[in-house]
Order: sequence, then structure tokens, then C-alpha cells
Amino acid sequence: MRKLNLQFPFKKTAGITAFGLLSFVSTAQTNVFDDVIAVSPNHTSLEAALIAAGLDDDLQNPAGTFTVFAPDDNAFDDLASELGLTVNDLLALPNLVDILTYHVLGTQVGSSAVTNGAVVSPLFSGNTLKLTKTSTNSIFVNQAQVNASDLTTNNGVVHSLNAVVLPRETVIDVAIDNGFTTLFAAVVQEELLPALTDPFAELTVFAPNNAAFDALATSLNTNTAGLLALPNLDDVLKYHVLGTEVLAADVTNGAVVNPLSTTNSLKLTKTSTNTVFVNHAQVILQDAEAENGVVHVLNKVVLPANTVIDVAIDNGFTTLTAAVVQEELVPVLTDPFATYTVFAPNNAAFDALATSLNTNTAGLLALPNLDDVLKYHVLGTEVPAANVTNGAIVNPLSTSNSLKMTKTSANDVFVNHAQVILEDVDADNGVVHVINKVVLPSNTVIDVAIDNGFTTLTTAVIQEELVPVLSDPFTEYTVFAPTNTAFNNLATALGTDLNGILALSTLTDVLTYHVVLGNVNAADLVNGPVATVNGANIIVDLSSGVKINDATVTTADVEADNGVVHVIDKVLLESFLGINDNEATIVEFYPNPASDVITFKGFKEVDYTILNLQGQTVKTGTLNDGQISVQDLTEGSYLIQIKDLNAIATARFIKK
Repeated sequence: MRKLNLQFPFKKTAGITAFGLLSFVSTAQTNVFDDVIAVSPNHTSLEAALIAAGLDDDLQNPAGTFTVFAPDDNAFDDLASELGLTVNDLLALPNLVDILTYHVLGTQVGSSAVTNGAVVSPLFSGNTLKLTKTSTNSIFVNQAQVNASDLTTNNGVVHSLNAVVLPRETVIDVAIDNGFTTLFAAVVQEELLPALTDPFAELTVFAPNNAAFDALATSLNTNTAGLLALPNLDDVLKYHVLGTEVLAADVTNGAVVNPLSTTNSLKLTKTSTNTVFVNHAQVILQDAEAENGVVHVLNKVVLPANTVIDVAIDNGFTTLTAAVVQEELVPVLTDPFATYTVFAPNNAAFDALATSLNTNTAGLLALPNLDDVLKYHVLGTEVPAANVTNGAIVNPLSTSNSLKMTKTSANDVFVNHAQVILEDVDADNGVVHVINKVVLPSNTVIDVAIDNGFTTLTTAVIQEELVPVLSDPFTEYTVFAPTNTAFNNLATALGTDLNGILALSTLTDVLTYHVVLGNVNAADLVNGPVATVNGANIIVDLSSGVKINDATVTTADVEADNGVVHVIDKVLLESFLGINDNEATIVEFYPNPASDVITFKGFKEVDYTILNLQGQTVKTGTLNDGQISVQDLTEGSYLIQIKDLNAIATARFIKK
């Protein structure tokens, strides 16, 4: 027989009538084997195992002092079933002595002396036992629960267990052995040692180191004691554990996995450099192997918070989620202590973008600036819809461009050209606003105005809620942009100030009269009328530089991604000098531009007056057979008034 190193004489005595019921003769010497284990009808397998291992004699030693954690017969049956063996097979295990001595302490410890989280050394030196004492005074030894306690004899005490404990290196051993004192203290307090010491579990533990807990305490403005007092600490700890074993090599980017906590899922990121993140926490040590799983060390504590990325996942924003995953932005957006505003394009918005770019979703995911596009949708502060102000210019995480906010008189919110169609979807780390278009960090015509100090024009465009139109990256515009001085001069001419200009009931018409659809550089301009966005024509005169109506282009061809801006020195008015296009449409004439003679349809012998764009009369006369000679005029744009009975018809023409 193999014996422990206890060479003392012993003497068998009687006296135990049933397991847990002792009736000693005052002079009797009792021992844990003969008087508890051997006489118990529920511990026959343990008795046989001790005899097979030659340990029965040692436990009979009257000079010994033992605590025996005694697995009952059901415990041995369960172990045999788990291993695919019989109980007799267990008795033949080569490490049977190690297993049995792992159940024995060399000191006597009654249940009242057990403290929660005690780590004690059994006679087997290969591993320690982890004791749990719950708030209801239940006692566990590793994963095994004590189902009968304090069976005391002269040489020790026996506590019956409902499971066999094995000296395996578990995930909790990895934490203990590597100095994860805060994690261990939390696990002990929340009575999770039994779950983590189960030798047949298959676990993945994402283990925050002490520095990670310190950082969490700082973020919560507390200390370690404060962390241990968190009411959801049990859930936080379970949020770090998977019920399967996942090595770092098996992690796939974008995997969403379910931990033991049911509060939320974990979002895994695997970068192009094979760095692994769990939510916002980086794995700084991979694959610390245990016999019941694997431990990955984290640099941060992950919390089961409902983050902005959860909002996207839970609400079916599959394209946005796929893009965020691919660009490895999940760690950023799952930070529970960040504060974000996410303008989230729905799937239809991405489909529309793909159509505009003549591609598909795969093509969108291949965009070289996709990372920047995604960051362009995120603010580093939380902005509810109620706090949006019309004309606000805000800086997203992308540094390529700012976002231009519009809040209409009807309280509709636009981000650049995209409308918010669902406001204020709350997350624990911010707010999500759903938008119907993808916004791009393009340098649009409105950016040109903002960036070049056109403050009055910009103020007017904002007030008239035209920013969404002009920031559309897929519509090209030619904008004739009056300078601040031009607006000041208009205010003076109207006997008002800039506030008076902004109060004009026709201000939207005035502004859209400065915008032509399409990208028209100065070299592409031609003499004659050009239709504007508001439907009226402007007159282009190239006879001396570039003139638009009576305004001179002072700076041409300021390029934007969605068009071109030409700077002008006057504000264009649809009815400049009191003449409007509606009247001009009454007159039909040709050619225009003209070099010699203009011929009018429907007019014969009527009086006419020709004015330059400064309102000066340069020629008068009577039509001869419907014709006017313009040979004597200098090149440029002119207005012609034709008096027909009591009406005055007006037209514009260019002399070339």
C-alpha cells in the first residue's frame, strides 16, 4: 500500500452508527476513516478508493489532524460518467493518490472556520483548494458543494461533497498565479469560484488585469472597494466569460458572442495586425491555457453597456455594422465611457450611395476612404435633436471636414444633405440619429463660402434652409457668390442694413437666383441668358471680362467637389433695374447675341429704348419693319424696352 508520510501507530475503534451521527464511548479513539467514511452508506466508492490507494491506514492515524472533503457515491458516479468510465475504472487511475490527497487537509477546519475565498493547501502539493462560503452559509470546495459538514472525530473532521474535485489548473488558477488580485477578490465576493473551478467546464475568460480595474475605478470616481460594492458586479464578471473555449487564432473580426451574462453580447475585433479586442478592451496577453479553458488578459474592464454599436446591430443596420467592423471601429464605438452622437445611415441610405457610385455594397466596403466616411458620421459629444441649432457647424471624429446642421422651421433636422428620420435613439454611451442618406466629407460649394469668409451669404443660406441643397455631394452647382461688400452695398441701396436683407420675403428667390445647375467654369460660359435654380434667367456678358447681369466676376473657378464658385461684386436681383424676366418673355427676337441687326416678331412700327446695365439710355427710336440696328453699340449686355400701346415689353440682349 502507498501511504502518506505519517508513521504513527493507530488503533481502530468503533462508535459511528451512521454517517453524521456519532456516539462515542468516552475512552474511544475515533478516526475519520473508520468512524465516518467506512460506516457511511453514501461513501462506499470513497472508501474503496482510499483502500485501493493505500490511504485508509493514514486516515486511521490517531496522531493525525485531518480535514477530509469526502465525495459521496453520486459524486463518483458523476465523475465516472464525465470521463466515460466506470467507478472501478476510477479506482485504477494512475493519479488516484493525487486526486484523493487533493481532498485532504493536514489541519482540522470546521465549517464555522471556513472563510469565503480561502485558498488552502491540501496534502497534494500540485494545486490548492479554493473555498467558497456563500451569503446563505453554503460551502463549496472548488466546484463541489458540502452537503453534510462537521463530522468530527479524534483525528479530524469530514465534510461530505456532492462532486469530486480534481487538481486541475483552472482558469481561476491562472488568475491567482498571475497576480490578478482585484479580479480574484471580485470573483470571490460574487461567489463565482465554483463556476470557474469546474474541471469539466470549457471556458474563455477575458481577464482584466489590476491596472484595468484601477482605470475603471478612476472612471467611476471610486476605488477598489467601490468597485466591489457595484450592484451589478456579478453581471460584469460574467460578461467576461464565454461558455466555450476560444483561442486567439479562432477569433474572427466582427464576431458577436454571448458570454455567461445575458445582459449583452461581446463584440470581437481582430485587426489586420492580428490584435484582438473585446469590445473596447485590447487583449494584451493571449492564450494562457488552463485545463478547463483559456484566459486572455485585457487592458480594460468591459461593461455590458448598451452602446451605439449595439443600437446599430439591434436595429438591423447591417451595412453600417459591416462597414464599422471592416474598418475596425468597433473598439471605438463600444467604449462605455465615451460620449458619442452617431448619425446612422440605414441600409436604404447605403443602397442609394451604391447606386450613385454605380457600385454595390461590396464596392462601398472597398472604398479607400471608408474609415474617414464612417468617422464623418460620429461626433465626440452627445447632441440630442432638441439641442441642434440651425446652421451649427460641428466637428466629427473625421478631420476631413465639418458637418453642417440644419434645423428647419418645422423642426426637421438635416446633417449636410441627409435628413434625420428617427431621432434620439439612446445608448449608454451616446445617442443615435437615423439618417436617410450617407454623408460624405466632400468639399461642397457651401464649404467654399464658409471657408472663404462669405459670412453674409452663408448666414442667408442657413436662414433660408438651403444648406441641405448645396451640400449634396452628388448634385453639381455653379454658384455666383456675392461678397460681404456686395451685400453691404445692396443694403445701402435699399436703405436698410444686413438684418433688413435677411428679412426680405424674397430672400430664398434672391439666393437661388445665384445658383445654376451643373458645373460651369468661366471658360465654359457663353454670352446670353442662363436659367438659374429659381427658374429665372441671368444674363452672361463676356464682352469685357465676365459679367453676370450687372455684376462682375472678380474671382472665377473656385472649385468644389460638387461644383464651382465664381465670386461676384454685386448681389444679383431677378428684377435688377426694375425689369423682370416675366416681362422679357413677352418679346421674341433674333439673333441673340447680335452683331448687326435684331429682328423682332410681332412688332412693326413701335417705339423702343435701349439701356445699358447701369440703367442709362444709349439709344432710342422706332422699329422699321420690326428691326433695330445695333452696329453702333459697344460689346456688352443691354436691355430693350418696346412700347406697344399702353404696355412696355422688355428683353435682354448681348451685342457682340
